[in-house]
Amino acid sequence: MLRLKRLYRFMLQTFLPLFIMTFGICLFIVLMQFIWRYIDDMVGKGLGMSVLAEMFLYAALFLVPMALPLAVLLSSLMTFGNLGERLELLAMKSAGVSLIRIMRPLIILIVCVSTGAFFFQNNMIPLVQVKLYGLLYSMRQKSPELDIPQGAFYSEITGFNVYVKEKEKSGLLKDMMIYDYSEGFNNARVIVADSGRLQTSTDKKFLALTLYKGESFENLNSESDRRPQAKAAAVPYRRESFDTKEILIGFDANFTRVDESFLQNEYMGKNLKSLQTSIDSMTLRLDSIRDINVQNILTASYRRTITGKTIETAAHADFDSLYQAASHAEKAGILSRARSSAQEVKDQYAIRSLTVADEAQRIRRHFTEWHKKFTVSAACLLFFFIGAPLGAIIRKGGLGVPVIISIFLFIFYYILDNIGLKMARTGVWEAWQGMWFSAAVLAPLGIFLTYKAVNDSVILNADTYLNALKNLIGIRSGRKVEMKEVIIYSPDYEALRIRLEKLASDCESRLSARRHWINRFTFRKDTAAMQLAAEMESIVEELGNSDRILILNKLMDYPLAGGYGIWQRWQFRREIQIVQRVSRELAEMI
Repeated sequence: MLRLKRLYRFMLQTFLPLFIMTFGICLFIVLMQFIWRYIDDMVGKGLGMSVLAEMFLYAALFLVPMALPLAVLLSSLMTFGNLGERLELLAMKSAGVSLIRIMRPLIILIVCVSTGAFFFQNNMIPLVQVKLYGLLYSMRQKSPELDIPQGAFYSEITGFNVYVKEKEKSGLLKDMMIYDYSEGFNNARVIVADSGRLQTSTDKKFLALTLYKGESFENLNSESDRRPQAKAAAVPYRRESFDTKEILIGFDANFTRVDESFLQNEYMGKNLKSLQTSIDSMTLRLDSIRDINVQNILTASYRRTITGKTIETAAHADFDSLYQAASHAEKAGILSRARSSAQEVKDQYAIRSLTVADEAQRIRRHFTEWHKKFTVSAACLLFFFIGAPLGAIIRKGGLGVPVIISIFLFIFYYILDNIGLKMARTGVWEAWQGMWFSAAVLAPLGIFLTYKAVNDSVILNADTYLNALKNLIGIRSGRKVEMKEVIIYSPDYEALRIRLEKLASDCESRLSARRHWINRFTFRKDTAAMQLAAEMESIVEELGNSDRILILNKLMDYPLAGGYGIWQRWQFRREIQIVQRVSRELAEMI
């Protein structure tokens, strides 16, 4: 029986719940975005719950490749962020466990997830895409649910516009007006009625419209009446009054599924093997078309042959001389025939070039789908090696900072992926270049973050940059000195007084130097300033053992010696002056 190490079991127990939770959240978010995109095709169609549930199931399966990389990124970032925030990661490293060893069980798990994602993308997604797009196409073709509003024209019935002023609860429609243009706008008919009823036939393929007490108007246009010169003449029309009138309107309210076979032959319905077979066949066909076009160009340009004479005795005509010798009418005829022939050839090859372009477009789409089978798995691995070391560096868990960083990185990846996909489909880039563009951009980031996390770098620690900024602009925290509860060694006040006077004297000498201003604008270490800072810190450490509260309070006036090159840049002179003043005051107090 395989027994996992306690560390590996702990990492898996920490990661798996977060991974399942984030995957569910990400899948729900992308599913809502998908529904919002196709909401117009679903609302108002009278679709049953079984059809909607089937569509949601296929949509959820279709969106798994999009939600999976985001879930890996977010869960790995949260896992290692939580471990770093609770100092558990620090405890593991203190015990001699490297970060790579801590990540080892999760690396194996993500490799398994990526492998499963590949088989899912190759075997399951083609079937899901065919079912989903076929269902969406069927939903688009379905007639909308019949719901005639009050006080507005309803135009969802093909060939008719219906106006109803009032609707009663019994289903009776009051003050109706109907524009019937089912036979064309030139043969339109207008019907008005006091009331009416609209019912659907049993097979839901027709609408039975029963009208009560109304009139209908129809122009009796003939073909001669439609000519421009007949517009000024009076147009005969027919007016009909009725007590009851029934109209049968074709209106298919059934949900009819389209044949999915045409989708199965497209790139979206093929697995890796079928895609490769189709690519080989289409490439061979495209090469054949190009060869045929080349042969047609050659035969069209050199189709005439001279017979009856050998090459040695054949006469070579000077076409320029023949053209110049022709009359003006003959020249015009020659130019006209040449222009017509050139235009004919141009039109023929424009059509042939469109055929070649369409075939090349199909090949590119098949190539992009072929590479897409692998990019999802690669994205899972890539996002893990970005999220795990990033969480170990920033040491922030929960749903705050990790969510913000994950969304930013995923949007960046999504934009790059779409750019590469469009470039590959349009033929600007090769298919492999476009489909692997996002991975190629983010892979160096994953390597860099993993290297920095393994070496315990603080490159992404906010406190590091905050302290550097404070040192750069001269904002430093105040010094804190507290009285010790137990003092082992009392300070030698006389010796310290002499050292304080010497420190003040050295500061005065430093201030009187002519070149002290150069250090304000350089990043080289100032050895003299570092010696002054070291002496100051030594004095502060020894006087920190004092039991005099006034001396301890005065020590807090000393500036903190921090930053690159100790006292440099704009704060150089001011801080030396503070050290000089505080040193003299302490010498007098002692």
